[in-house]
Amino acid sequence: MKTQAILLASRPQGEPTAEQFQFETRETPALAAGQVLLKTRYVSVDPYMRGRMSAAKSYVAPFEVGQPIAGGVVAEVIESQSPDLAVGTTVVGNLLWQEFSVADAKTLNPVPVDKAPASYFLGLLGMPGLTAYFGLLDICQPKAGETVVVSGAAGAVGLIVGQLAKIQGCRVVGTAGSDEKVAHLKALGFDEAINYKTTPDIAKALAAAAPNGVDCYFDNVGGAITDAVYDLLNKHARIALCGQISTYNATETPTGPRPEGKLLKTSTKLQGFIVSDYYSRWPEGVAKLTEWYAAGQLKGEETITEGFDQIPAAFMGLFKGENTGKAVVKVA
Repeated sequence: MKTQAILLASRPQGEPTAEQFQFETRETPALAAGQVLLKTRYVSVDPYMRGRMSAAKSYVAPFEVGQPIAGGVVAEVIESQSPDLAVGTTVVGNLLWQEFSVADAKTLNPVPVDKAPASYFLGLLGMPGLTAYFGLLDICQPKAGETVVVSGAAGAVGLIVGQLAKIQGCRVVGTAGSDEKVAHLKALGFDEAINYKTTPDIAKALAAAAPNGVDCYFDNVGGAITDAVYDLLNKHARIALCGQISTYNATETPTGPRPEGKLLKTSTKLQGFIVSDYYSRWPEGVAKLTEWYAAGQLKGEETITEGFDQIPAAFMGLFKGENTGKAVVKVA
C-alpha cells in the first residue's frame, strides 16, 4: 500500500519553517507475524519534537534527516497479523507521520474509546496528562492552601497542571500569551491568570497574584517569567522543571539571572524530569486522570487542525502560541 509520509528535510536553525518538512509517497511493507497495518486518525504535535530536530545529544535520539518524523499517534487497525489486536481496534503509540503505518502490535496500546474521545489519549489521558500528573503530584507535592504558579498555563500540560492543583485545594496562578487564553484559564478555575505579552512588569504582576509567595512552580517556559517567580519562592518551595519553550529556538545560549543563591536561601527543591522517567507508573497515572475526568473534575482541552498536510503548520504554530490545550491534527 502507498502512503504519504512527512520527512525531516533539514535541521532548523532557529524557529522551524516549512522548508524543514518534505512530503513523500512511500510503500508500506508487507505484514510480518505480530504486526498490524494502521490507518492514522490523530497526530500529536509537541514542543519536545523541536529538540529532536536538532542533532544535539538529548534524552531521546534525534530525528534523522531524510526519514519520517515520529510522535504520538492514534490509529485504527485495518489489517492484523497479531492475535492481540483485531481489525477495527483503536490504538495509540509512537508512530511515523504517515497516513498508513506498519507496527509491531506489542508497541501499541488499545484505546478505550468508550471512556473518552480517541484524541484525548494524546492529551489529557496521554503523555501531556501524565507529565502534569507526575510533575505536579510527585515532584511538587502541593498541599491544600498553598500557591501554585504554572507558566505556559494554556498549553497541553499547563492546563492540566492547573486543574490538578485546584483538585488539591491550592491557589493557582497561570501565565499565558493572550487575553482569550487568560479568560479561558479563569473559566477553568484558575484563581489568577496573567497575559505576559501585554503585562509591562511581569514580576510586579506575579507578586500581586501570589501575595503569600509561591510554594510550587511548574515551569514549562523558562526565561523572564521563571526569573520573576524565583523572587517569590517561599521556604521549602518545590519546582518541577518540565520545559523551556522560550529557549527552544535560540541559536545562542541566553544569559539570565543566576538563581542558585535564591534556591539556596529558600531551601527550594528544583527537579527536572521527563515523563518517561515514570514509565512503570503510567497505568497509575492514566487510572487517576480517567477517574477525575469521569467525575467531571478534569476537562480535556484541544486545538484540532484537520488534514494530514497541515501537520507541519500545526507543529510550527506551537511556537507562535496558536494552540489552547493540546494541539492535535485530525487525519481521518
